Amino acid sequence: MAIKSTLQQQLEALSAARYPLHMPGHKRRTAPAEGLGCYAWDVTEIDGADDLHDADGILAAAMARTAALYGARRCWYLVGGSTVGLLAGIRALAPFGSRVIAARNCHKAVYHAMELGHLTAHWLTPPVDARFGVYGSVRPADVAAALDACPEAKCIILTSPTYEGVLSDIASIAKLCHARGVPLLVDEAHGAHYLPFAARFGWQGGAVAAGADLVVQSAHKTLPSLTQTAFLQLNGGLVDPAEVERQLDVFETSSPSYPLMVSLDGCTRWLAEQGPAAFAAWRARLDAFDAAARNFKNTKIMCYGSDAPHADFFAHDSGKILLQIGAEGAAYLRANGFEPEMVCGPNVLAMTSPCDDADALERLADMLRTWDKTAAAPAVPRHILPAPGAARCTIAKALLQPARIVPMKDAVGETAAEYLWAYPPGVPLTAPGEEVTAELVEACGELEKAGTRIKHIGGSGSDSIAVI
Repeated sequence: MAIKSTLQQQLEALSAARYPLHMPGHKRRTAPAEGLGCYAWDVTEIDGADDLHDADGILAAAMARTAALYGARRCWYLVGGSTVGLLAGIRALAPFGSRVIAARNCHKAVYHAMELGHLTAHWLTPPVDARFGVYGSVRPADVAAALDACPEAKCIILTSPTYEGVLSDIASIAKLCHARGVPLLVDEAHGAHYLPFAARFGWQGGAVAAGADLVVQSAHKTLPSLTQTAFLQLNGGLVDPAEVERQLDVFETSSPSYPLMVSLDGCTRWLAEQGPAAFAAWRARLDAFDAAARNFKNTKIMCYGSDAPHADFFAHDSGKILLQIGAEGAAYLRANGFEPEMVCGPNVLAMTSPCDDADALERLADMLRTWDKTAAAPAVPRHILPAPGAARCTIAKALLQPARIVPMKDAVGETAAEYLWAYPPGVPLTAPGEEVTAELVEACGELEKAGTRIKHIGGSGSDSIAVI
């Protein structure tokens, strides 16, 4: 049975007390579509409803409940997804025109923050796992070397877990950063379920517990919260919360959705009251799937079944099931009632959560058992993740230069004037300002042959690229 969150109860009481001579236009009387019952308490920043951008009432209390649950010093509710948290967090840490150290496998939102802030990036490129063609963990030794090479860096920006569930040793990296007085921002969009109690059920401790200074988490990705909702968690004393709030004013809507914020408060309550039992059941389902996968002969599943340990992984989140079954396997999933999260080259990602049906993974295992009898695992393209070309200028400078569109085959040696990426996961294969390499051209060709669409944002087509 659904439970009303504290914030929802407060908004319903407020809505019932007065007629709305204010936004939204539905006046809490006309549902925009069937089933959207939240219109009855979809309000604006009226008296008593608080203001997300200057919270001191019911929203402040809701965010404090979430911070306490995660063990953070402070939490901000985000209604623009993790994207707005990354944009605001990076801008708060890195003044215009400064330098940062960032993992090369960050989400495109990190690149957009660098673009807007005219930042110069010192890139950390994690090793690529040969068996699945995905990025491994960022090594603490590489972070230490980057801090030595770029002592003026204003912050370190990492993604953990990655889209495929690969985690880095955030606790060790945080200690290295703090020894230099440099704040650490972690994009934990896919790790909102890393709560203190989750460790009892086999999940690694999250970036908040590991000591990261700013942590961005998409509650909607693995928890029961509406799409576009996220948390921005703050720890320690290296980050000025007032500057974070100022940047949220810049990047986040001035009319935040109360239904979305209620969703975050409701998610917090669900975790506090039902989380441990739900996580225990989730772990049992994943363990049963792992046991079933041990009998597969032709179906490779990363960190499941007979898959051997990965030397370049610090740890892996078992909630992510990365199947090496290609586009043909993805079509087989769909034909049998499953829609995967991602298809990229040979890899097909299935995301799980504590809210899955009790028999969902059992049905998936049964279906894969049939697939396994006849299918052969597709080969991993040699350049599924090409090494990035040398950065010849900042992203912002590259985008301000005149550009021309040339065929991909003729672009080797030129400087990219646009991003190319497969979405999802949204990690740029190349970014503006980077050298176009033969490896990049070959990688794009191999991925497209495997059925993966490469997105070009500079006006070029699939067989061309915009260059300076």
